[in-house]
Amino acid sequence: MRGFVKCAIANFNGGLSNPKANAEKIKELTRRANSLGVNVLVFPELCLTGYTCQDLFGMSDLMQSSLNSLRYLLDNARNYPNVLTLVGCPINVNDSLYNCAVAIQGSRILGVIPKQFIPNNNEFYEKRWFSPYTENCPKTITLLGMEVPFGNIIFSSSLGYKLGVEICEDLWSVIPPSSYLALGGANIIANLSASNELVGKDNYRKELIKTQSARTISAYLYTSAGFSESTSDLVFGGSGYVYENGKELATLERFRMDDQLKVVDVDIQYLTNERLNNTTFNDSKKNLHYSFTTVNFAQSEISSDFTRKVNPHPFIPNIMDETGGKVCKEILSIQSTALARRLSSIKNCKATIGISGGLDSTLALLVCYEAFTKLGLDYKGIIGITMPGFGTTNRTYKNAVELCDKLGITLKEIPIKDACIQHFKDIGHDPAIHDVTYENVQARERTQILMDMANKHHGILIGTGDLSELVLGWCTYNGDHMSMYGVNASVPKTLVKYLIEWYARFNCPNDELKSILLDIVGTPISPELLPSDGKEVVQKTESAIGPYEVHDFFIYYFLRTKFSGEKILFLAESAFKNKYSSEQFLEYYNKFVQRYFGNQFKRNCIPDGPKVGSVSVSPRGDLRMPSDANCSIWLV
Repeated sequence: MRGFVKCAIANFNGGLSNPKANAEKIKELTRRANSLGVNVLVFPELCLTGYTCQDLFGMSDLMQSSLNSLRYLLDNARNYPNVLTLVGCPINVNDSLYNCAVAIQGSRILGVIPKQFIPNNNEFYEKRWFSPYTENCPKTITLLGMEVPFGNIIFSSSLGYKLGVEICEDLWSVIPPSSYLALGGANIIANLSASNELVGKDNYRKELIKTQSARTISAYLYTSAGFSESTSDLVFGGSGYVYENGKELATLERFRMDDQLKVVDVDIQYLTNERLNNTTFNDSKKNLHYSFTTVNFAQSEISSDFTRKVNPHPFIPNIMDETGGKVCKEILSIQSTALARRLSSIKNCKATIGISGGLDSTLALLVCYEAFTKLGLDYKGIIGITMPGFGTTNRTYKNAVELCDKLGITLKEIPIKDACIQHFKDIGHDPAIHDVTYENVQARERTQILMDMANKHHGILIGTGDLSELVLGWCTYNGDHMSMYGVNASVPKTLVKYLIEWYARFNCPNDELKSILLDIVGTPISPELLPSDGKEVVQKTESAIGPYEVHDFFIYYFLRTKFSGEKILFLAESAFKNKYSSEQFLEYYNKFVQRYFGNQFKRNCIPDGPKVGSVSVSPRGDLRMPSDANCSIWLV
């Protein structure tokens, strides 16, 4: 199961005021859902009778036919004991008619949930036929010879999820019942609806569902009546949506004339973890003055395929289009505004930055450029320093120099070979031994130069290191690890690459700069610390630690969702398909865990830097972690 529950929303072209025909449709869709491994199946509001029966709701024949059809569905449900089905049906309670959702599982009616908010304005006249649920209603009713719970109910499954139900207009109320149900523990909310179509209404409806899902940190299953409803005055499009904590998982196609069944894997573990870490959600429970009944029931997981689409690159937009462009603009705005604020607060007009011709320093330079633009400062106040060393290649050197030239900043070249050789002599290190000392001497020499140049020009040193490097500890302590302000500190490597490519394609002032940026994007990632002939990159980071796209995937699911290693590996294989083997994922994951735990001491003293996304490792912000924690229980 891995914390997933398979849920489905359905609607169908049935018969208005023909419960028998509608029951047959529900029966067939339930059979299909069961064959697909569904555990929760939701149908529209009043789907047994149709929503637009109007005064026919007062006819005893329709009510009796509805009950007969409900009994028929109950008998059929014995064949599918692992599917919890929610159907809409009018129910007479003490001579008042209620618009209800009936929960059926196996041979039981688990409960009946009446609609609480009855619309009686504009095109709606429900109070002509239905009564609203109030606290004075009975808590149990007799239905088909069974004593069943009635009212506010949370259905608690042995599979680990808890489901609450509201009906159509309930969602549109000031405080929807689902808000209380969520505080009571419901992590899946089902909404049986009959919402008509008007120009622009669907967007508003989607926003309501999306927002309520996010506000309640729940999965929200919404399905509405469609083609079979009367069109005397209204049209029903059969809309349907599944949202999980504000993220859309599935959509039904509106205005379809055939039956629809949409199946999704809802991540209950993710929702649970989100609630555990959301103090506002937990503090809200003190305001819970709402009574409900909990109904426990047993279900077994049905063997089925995992159909959820898992994004292999969770930090970046799926497509470099208008939507992706908005994300990129916002990220660069956050970074550049943060830097502009820091520069203005210290009355500073100079920024020093090391330019290597690699991804991180390029993004940091673009951030500086945008910050200076915001402040109306002379770009010559950005002092880019290139520091060729033992591993610098002609390609990265050329890109570094030309990048500074095209942006119009000040460029200084300070080679570090001689200084490093002298330092090797000073500390008694053989330069023929290309170990960590050999590499770190160069990184620290560069940082010393940058710090001193920042002092010399009365400026600040802009850090270039990114989130991925900080998480993996792939930085030299008190070398490239240190700066006076780290603009990339919460931007992972895959996003750094994406941002530069977007900038090149859509935000470049000229083709020459675009060409340079795209070449930087295509250059192998390397610290360029091991000796090179200058022609080819000999030290490739991803050959040493594994692909950054995989590590960034691990970073997201380890730090953001706090999943177990076994689940993260399962998701990785689903996301990347056959790009990497199971053995490679295991190797990369354990290396990720060991490096993450082994390098907290570096993260405990990183410079200030803006939080950009939902993951940050700042010791002053998101991450509180001891430097000497044991990682063994996280290894797989």
